[in-house]
Amino acid sequence: MNTTDAKRVLETALICAPQPLSVRELGVLFDMEVAPDTIKTLLTDLQTEWTGRGVELVQVATGWRFQSRPELRAFLDRLHPEKPPRYTRAAMETLAIIAYRQPVTRGDMEDIRGVTINSLIIKQLEDRGWVEVIGHRETVGRPALFATTRQFLDDLGLSSLDQLPPLDGSEVQESALGRLDFESLSSGLAEPAAEDLPSAGEDTPDTAGEPAIPVPTRDEPQDDHETGATPSQPD
Repeated sequence: MNTTDAKRVLETALICAPQPLSVRELGVLFDMEVAPDTIKTLLTDLQTEWTGRGVELVQVATGWRFQSRPELRAFLDRLHPEKPPRYTRAAMETLAIIAYRQPVTRGDMEDIRGVTINSLIIKQLEDRGWVEVIGHRETVGRPALFATTRQFLDDLGLSSLDQLPPLDGSEVQESALGRLDFESLSSGLAEPAAEDLPSAGEDTPDTAGEPAIPVPTRDEPQDDHETGATPSQPD
């Protein structure tokens, strides 16, 4: 099979696929007779060929996919005018803390935000597939350690956490994520009515408008010994 035909096969498979495809999965198209490095080169060539079109080929955490360019979303939304789920500022700041400080416990998040985090907020993020428990810290109570998922990266169009925008040490967590293509996650932050505001320093799923809390810059990845993490045991 020549290069042109191989690219046509890859292009067709990616356009028809309902989810990103990894290089290994794409290798199945050729009975594993095409080397992974060759497939990567062909994918890079395809990226270049689709430059300037309304659709682009991108690499995300779980593989490669075709997607519409961000600047065209406003037009495509007219085909599906229903509003996507809205997430509160509290949920977005909690998500950002997990993204930049992972792995973190609920107590770590509360120390940074300065309020008690309602468990429904974390459940909302888990149900959406953006965060998960990856272990437990070896301390009193063995609190769960939360981290973001590959689905979170896919939904932001990223291939790794290294592509998150850096923090300057004084930036609010939510605004950092706001610099990304965050419309793919949320249509906006829901502002609460006055009667919905929390009391006694506690978050609710409808909480918004808390004081801006700086988040420390993201730490370098730590091993299990440093974090005291132990892998979650299957049920």
